[in-house]
Amino acid sequence: MEEPYNPQEIEASAQRYWHDKNCFQVVEDVNREKFYCLSMFPYPSGSAHMGHVRNYTIGDVIARYQIMLGKNVMQPMGWDAFGLPAENAAIKNKIPPAAWTRQNIEAIRKQLMQLGFAYDWSRELATCDPSYYHWEQWFFLRLFKKGMVYKKNAEVNWDPVDQTVLANEQVVNGRGWRSGALVERREIPQWFLKITAYAEELLHDLDKLEHWPHQVKTMQRNWIGRSEGVDISFTVKQHDPITIFTTCPDTLYGVTYIALAPQHPLVRQLAETNPALKAFVEECRNIKVAEAELATIEKHGMPLGITAHHPLSNHEIPVWVANFVLMEYGAGAIMAVPAHDQRDFEFATKYQLPIRQVLNSADGSDWSISERAMPGPGILVDSEEFTGLSSQQAFNAIAAHLEALNLGQRKTNYRLRDWGVSRQRYWGAPIPIINCPHCGAVPVPDKDLPVLLPEDVEFTGVTTPLKSMPSFYQTSCPKCQQPAERETDTFDTFMESSWYYARFACKKQNKSMLDGRANYWLPVDQYVGGIEHAVLHLLYARFFHKLMRDEGLLNSDEPFTRLLSQGMVLNKGAKMSKSRGNVVDPQPLIARYGADTVRLFMMFAAPPEQSLEWSDSGVEGAYRFLKRLWAYAHDVQEIMRKYNRLPKASLKNMTNWEEADAAQTDILRQIYEILDQAKFDYERQQYNTVVSGCMKILNLLGKIPQCSAGTDIHEIVIYKGLGILLRLLAPITPHITHQLWQDLGYEDIILHASWPKSSSIVFRVDTIEMVVQINGKLRSRVRVPQGAAKDLIEKTVTDDDKVRQALDGKMIKKIIIVPAKLVNVVTGE
Repeated sequence: MEEPYNPQEIEASAQRYWHDKNCFQVVEDVNREKFYCLSMFPYPSGSAHMGHVRNYTIGDVIARYQIMLGKNVMQPMGWDAFGLPAENAAIKNKIPPAAWTRQNIEAIRKQLMQLGFAYDWSRELATCDPSYYHWEQWFFLRLFKKGMVYKKNAEVNWDPVDQTVLANEQVVNGRGWRSGALVERREIPQWFLKITAYAEELLHDLDKLEHWPHQVKTMQRNWIGRSEGVDISFTVKQHDPITIFTTCPDTLYGVTYIALAPQHPLVRQLAETNPALKAFVEECRNIKVAEAELATIEKHGMPLGITAHHPLSNHEIPVWVANFVLMEYGAGAIMAVPAHDQRDFEFATKYQLPIRQVLNSADGSDWSISERAMPGPGILVDSEEFTGLSSQQAFNAIAAHLEALNLGQRKTNYRLRDWGVSRQRYWGAPIPIINCPHCGAVPVPDKDLPVLLPEDVEFTGVTTPLKSMPSFYQTSCPKCQQPAERETDTFDTFMESSWYYARFACKKQNKSMLDGRANYWLPVDQYVGGIEHAVLHLLYARFFHKLMRDEGLLNSDEPFTRLLSQGMVLNKGAKMSKSRGNVVDPQPLIARYGADTVRLFMMFAAPPEQSLEWSDSGVEGAYRFLKRLWAYAHDVQEIMRKYNRLPKASLKNMTNWEEADAAQTDILRQIYEILDQAKFDYERQQYNTVVSGCMKILNLLGKIPQCSAGTDIHEIVIYKGLGILLRLLAPITPHITHQLWQDLGYEDIILHASWPKSSSIVFRVDTIEMVVQINGKLRSRVRVPQGAAKDLIEKTVTDDDKVRQALDGKMIKKIIIVPAKLVNVVTGE
């Protein structure tokens, strides 16, 4: 064992050992408890940064801890390889996306290996490999045949920079989630998956996810947006009735106008003969689409020159088009009740439309109809026979009355809309459909899968090159054999990330999408990834899992049992990202300090779910601790060699504690207390306190008197104490602990060592806690053996770190001991 700590040499040696011994390759074993640990796989857009390092270190710590508990642990890694950044790089650098992506994969894989992550690399996959997207295409066609897939013209979110469609979830503050460009509205043919068919199950099963963050489940509940209400029919002369879904039928008598979305079919019909209306509709094409912003945008509208008949009051109600009504929600129409809805109130005030109060506040509080809307619930007024009912009573009564008149029907509605999966870009999995002028949309036969994406392409602009490649799109119809064209749209990349976790279980299976091994490993026991994927990815993955279950490919309901949403890595107060120019490259840090230092800092600086502020001094501190550990272990080895007494397995169960020095026994007791706390902290994933405990153990070991070196009791305390310390640190700093475990003569390798168990032996010596004061002020607490001598108490107090810091070099005048209670240190002037 060399004296100086050389992390580069130590880490290279450990990684060679793990690689040569295939330490992390696993197979199914029904006789062992399995544990599937997975971190959200990266997009290979370049090199990894500290945000990646933190995410994957957290996952690796969890996996290594579970290995030490004796479980059959699988931790795979792969690449979310399709997507727009590769195309943008191709346009900029004139390099094909496939080549750009694969060279990035090589670079990031090397970085991850240098960090010592316990991945089963035999399961590595990239979503751009035909062997992967083959089965995605196959599954899409199964859904097509079941009626879970359809194509229709739809008004979509169009990113004018990335030249592609965005799902609602991919629009952030009215802008494209990648490009940041203001999103436009366009109508184009789109393929959809019927996620709405699973809306109720997706909502209901959130209650099964006991180990998911509350925040994530709330975000999904809000996105699914279940609401109970009534579909009400308003008749319109010379036009089809307008059907409106409302969750507030109790306010029906307060309707003073109807507002339609600019994309509503009736608006479009009227716009054909109304140039002003047509211009208004065109102006609304670029409206921000984030629902949260609808309450704050400036309200604009136009009267359509028609009226609708109120189903109960018989009043004629003017019909308007308004920019704050979206076609995606409800049926693109609202019954406006300006007295009891603030958006309706602002619009009515601007255009001088009537405001009719039909609710009084339930608590009798004052409210002015001229100042603002009063939201319900309340007590009905001016509502004919329903006056005097509460909102809840009126909901049921008015709904029943409308149903009896055949003018309305109770309905459960969802905010969730079907998932548009078409993208008008190149670097994605081809949609396996052939468009025939005679037969329509025809599935590609299974024998012709996968539909390969050509990889040797040139970009002359943003538009996908597939549209200018007859060799790709020209084909014949499988049904009628006449000339036809392949679909040139590709899948939304969230399709690939929605099922990759399952493919890891049987990556080399080339006869089917999944096999029985998926049921052994799934669901994932621990999933680690950022909160930003709460809707974008996690909802789709849950949906896909249920689809695969219903296709007979899986036997579980949910993909991820436990979810950890780690906090961001901040630098200079902002999220670390390439676009902000505040990325910290892990490579120079690994080269200077070693991977264990980087890992240790990441786990010590903050709890996993909280944001972490980058700190150069924090990295230095982590490095100093590892050097201290190495130096201490080196000294122990030298002492053992001096007495020719390297630790022996026979000493493990030594029980002759009556011969032990009281101070040593108390140190071992404290170490076991830290062990119990660390076990608790590992289970609750609070690794910063685990590291803190390890630092305390090293300090405690350093206090063992050297005069007893070479004795059995000294040896067993060192042996047990260091053995516990190394195992507590092993999941966090696997390289140094791997080396020290071997150098100090412990059995086997630390990766196969079992988790240390609590011991009742050391608690045979009773200890007490004593309060420590300095000049009457509380400064610390220490533990000493019951009935300890005065000199031992004084030494314990003066050796205490907090006492030393508080004394700050002051002269001790005297030490007053109140037996079994407190110690007061009195200093001189």
